[in-house]
Parts: sequence; C-alpha cells; structure tokens
Amino acid sequence: MEFWNYTLQIGDLAISPRSLLLGIFLITALIVLVGTLKRILRERVLPRVGLAHGVSVAISTLVSYLLIILGMLLILPVMVPGFNVNTLTVVLGSLSFGVGFGLRNVADNFFSGIILLIERPIKVTDRIEVDGIHGTVIEVRARSTTVRTNDNIDIIVPNSSFITSNVVNLNHNDNIVRFKVPVGVHYNSDLDTVERALLEAADACSNVLKDPAPATRLLGFGDSSVNYELRVWTDSLYHRPNMLLSQVNREIWRSFKRHGVSIPYPQRDVHIIEKKAPAAV
Repeated sequence: MEFWNYTLQIGDLAISPRSLLLGIFLITALIVLVGTLKRILRERVLPRVGLAHGVSVAISTLVSYLLIILGMLLILPVMVPGFNVNTLTVVLGSLSFGVGFGLRNVADNFFSGIILLIERPIKVTDRIEVDGIHGTVIEVRARSTTVRTNDNIDIIVPNSSFITSNVVNLNHNDNIVRFKVPVGVHYNSDLDTVERALLEAADACSNVLKDPAPATRLLGFGDSSVNYELRVWTDSLYHRPNMLLSQVNREIWRSFKRHGVSIPYPQRDVHIIEKKAPAAV
C-alpha cells in the first residue's frame, strides 16, 4: 500500500502510482470512446445528412482531434495533481524547443494534415498524382496520407508533400475526366472517313461518355503517318486509364478494319549511290 501512496513532488506537481494508473485508464477510455464516436459519425450520422464519404471522413477526424485535446486537458489534472495552465505553458514551450530541433518534420506533417482536413484539396476516394505517385486516397491521418495504386500497393505519403508539391486531383469537383488517344493513319486515307471511324469507335466503347461528346483532332503530318488524336470523356474508368485506353484502341482497330483505314509501318527510303572507280593512270 505504501507504493500506491508514494508521491513524487516536482514543484507544484504531485505524481503517484495511483494517479498515473488512473490517468492511463482514463486516456485509454478516451481513445476508445473517441474512436467509437468517430466511426459512428463517419459511417452513420454524417452520410445520412447527405455528405460525401470524403467529407464525412474529414469532419469526423477533426471532431476526434478536438475531443482528444479537450479530454486530455481534463485528464491531465487528475493524472498529475497540480497540473494547471501555467504548467501547460511550460510544456508547450518545451515542445516548441524540441520541435525546433528534432521534431520539425513531424510538426510540419501534423499541421499539414490539419490543413488538408480543413481545406480538403484531397479527400478519401480521390484519384491523385503527387511526386510521381498515382493512386486513390484511402486514408488521411494526422501525419501522413495513404495512397493505394492500381497494383494494390499502399504508399504512405507525408502530409507536407501535399502542401509543398503540385498535386493533380483527377476528381476534385467531379469524376469526369478527358483522355487523349493518339493514332496515326496512312497518307492515302480519306480524312473524313478517318474521323468518322474514330467517332464510331468512341461511340462503341461503353465507358466513354456521350456528353461531353468525343472529338477528333488532326495534330500534324509525321514521317510515316497523318497523326490524329481521339479525345474521349469518362466518369467510370478515370482511375484506370490504361484499361480505358485499351478498350478504345480495340474499338479503333475494329472500326478501321470496317472502313478500310490502314495504319502505316515506319518507312525509310535508302538511296545507294554508286561511284565509278577513277581511271588508272
């Protein structure tokens, strides 16, 4: 019993095994309670008021951070009797000193995470590209964001990367994305027939939107072909661009076969010049 009643006095602070054990229990209960409330808000309450999944995740995460901060302010005086505002000021000053030396990156990522949750330039389910990483946002946490690639590989990206780098968000406002499909045709091809064949190929692809309508562009004249570009829009395969390009290219191949449009092979003309040997002297 003497062990539990032993008190370590540090200035105005009184620390005992009993208070520490009680504080640990309260902190554990706080974490469990906040986690449960966060899940209820994210999966039940907020979706019922018509909020998108990404917005629900951001709001529930911010609420959980706020509850943890308020809960810790209530638990610390119980865990460490004598803890008050002045003590908190000293602790924050010490933390700022530590941040200035070894925790700067952690602090940068944490505050960047807060900015991401408030401004929401990215949110869960968004298809993004940052620092050469292509994938879907799975989770936004305090220090980092999880991005899942098409290979089902999760990449942990520090939140500061989204603040300091250029971020491409394919569906920031909506899921409609345009893709450009290049194709070359033979110089003997009729241009009107080529454009009609390309539009028919786009119309035959189920994942290509009718509105906005597909369009063709004649980009220029190459060494071996007339270079076209078929521009199509999709709201279903924006996160799988290679699959959409494969589907469109297959339809282009079939349409060119029907219309007799040929895709040329690269050609080179080689001229051999024979020089007569000089006459013998």
